[in-house]
Amino acid sequence: MKQFGGQVLFLDRSDINTDEIIPAKYLTEISKQALKPYLLEDLKLDGFDPKADVAGKKVIITRENFGCGSSREHAPWALEVNGIYAVVAVNFARIFRQNMFNCGMLAVELSKKDIDDMFRTFADKDTECTIVINDDGTAKVKLISGSLSKSYHFPLDGFEKALIENDGWLGYAEKKY
Repeated sequence: MKQFGGQVLFLDRSDINTDEIIPAKYLTEISKQALKPYLLEDLKLDGFDPKADVAGKKVIITRENFGCGSSREHAPWALEVNGIYAVVAVNFARIFRQNMFNCGMLAVELSKKDIDDMFRTFADKDTECTIVINDDGTAKVKLISGSLSKSYHFPLDGFEKALIENDGWLGYAEKKY
């Protein structure tokens, strides 16, 4: 199972689409690894430089409707090859969210109130994230910056938990069928 946590990349914008996650001109690449340098290359966000800001980040925290636009597995793949296995947002485009879980990655949905609190409390700080998934189906995102720490709880259904425990759909299918 992938490790869910690490340094946080805050992207303070709604409706970040799959073309901004990985530009369409790279969809002909024949390996996931070839997508790595192009993650978020076309994202327009004041003060954001993908070459400098993505390196070393392991979790994205953003606003509403992440992964909207064209449905493609390349978008979660581009995150995955960059070591980003979790995205936290108010909500996701349906197909993108399922593609994340199919790849054994987490698409964590939190309330707008919780996301607003995360941005207000942590976005201007060097922030570490830990995601804890318990056997009873409860889960939480814990953000830490220096002595400041807050936790935000979220639901994780049994099938989603099974997908991440088996590193995605292929691992789940091999084990189950």
